[in-house]
Amino acid sequence: MQSIPVDTTRLGVLRCAVAPEPKIADFESKEVKKDRDGNTIYTVGVTVRQEGRRVSVIEISVTGEPKGVDEGQEVRVTGLEAFAWAMGDRHGISFRAAAITPVPTAPAAAAQRKAGDA
Repeated sequence: MQSIPVDTTRLGVLRCAVAPEPKIADFESKEVKKDRDGNTIYTVGVTVRQEGRRVSVIEISVTGEPKGVDEGQEVRVTGLEAFAWAMGDRHGISFRAAAITPVPTAPAAAAQRKAGDA
């Protein structure tokens, strides 16, 4: 499966629509999906809004639980890649990222700058 890098700067504002959840590998046994190193893979629903009113929700997989990411919060997605897949008659695009982090709010960012000056 070939990965296609995605330029997130062209995606507009990214917001968490569905908080991080462990990705399920087997729905019957409820087994959680792990990477090669045994780390849990999480899925985060992210809204993508470019120009205009059209909003799409994409599910992004990421290794390890994204800390501080809550529904409705603006997020930064690092190392986003898309993968085209096909299984029998089904096909689609899946997304994976190196990291998903919360974007600091204006008061929090100002407090961080002030703390850095001290």
